[in-house]
Amino acid sequence: MDVEKYLVDKIKNGEKLIFAVIDPLDYPDLDTAVNTAIKAYEADFDMILVGGSIGVQGEILDYTVKEIKKAVDIPITLFPGNIATLTKYADGLYLLSLLNSRNPYWITRVQLLALPVIKSLKLQILPTAYVVVEPGGTVGWVGDVDLVPQAKPKILAGFAQLAEVLGFRYFLADVGSNSDKHVPLEGIKMIKETTNNIIKIVAGGVKTPDQLRKIYKAGADAVQIGTALEKNIDPNKFSRVKRLFK
Repeated sequence: MDVEKYLVDKIKNGEKLIFAVIDPLDYPDLDTAVNTAIKAYEADFDMILVGGSIGVQGEILDYTVKEIKKAVDIPITLFPGNIATLTKYADGLYLLSLLNSRNPYWITRVQLLALPVIKSLKLQILPTAYVVVEPGGTVGWVGDVDLVPQAKPKILAGFAQLAEVLGFRYFLADVGSNSDKHVPLEGIKMIKETTNNIIKIVAGGVKTPDQLRKIYKAGADAVQIGTALEKNIDPNKFSRVKRLFK
């Protein structure tokens, strides 16, 4: 499957997208994680992301992706926490550059180290500029991030403009998992107003259909849902919102 063509065609067709984020280590067992991904697929989610900030690698990752792939025909894309979050069973991979990290490892070096393996596994690369907003969660700590303040939407929009100028095709703004806040709506609006040729993805803190509706209205192309699925909230509640924007 051509993951990028699939996503771009949907957006060009006027669709808003919704992605399920599956961190298998956040579930009581791997089969529960797999079944959650399948439920999201059945609810008309557009893509399954598998990954996590810590420990999602090796047999755990292989098993989770293989089992999901048996049951779905939408892309399975890796959301890597580090160099080891790789498996040949996935379709694609966010090649993340954490732009507001203080550590160059997360901006360019881990990508340099991982690229030969990514190519050997024939994973489709989605070049993604990654920016973490307050409160930041685990990814903020692991990634040694200068968090973008919630009250500074111009900084967030500035990073999006920089990402577009540098040639990234995806911009991912994330507040981290289990957050009680999502990416500020004003920041999303400013990104929409100041960029043209980059796919805008929002992640973290989206726990209700009303939050999803507001984020879509502000200008996001795609929204990632993770914690809400872990808490067994019906994915159809989110899909119904997505359909309203077709």
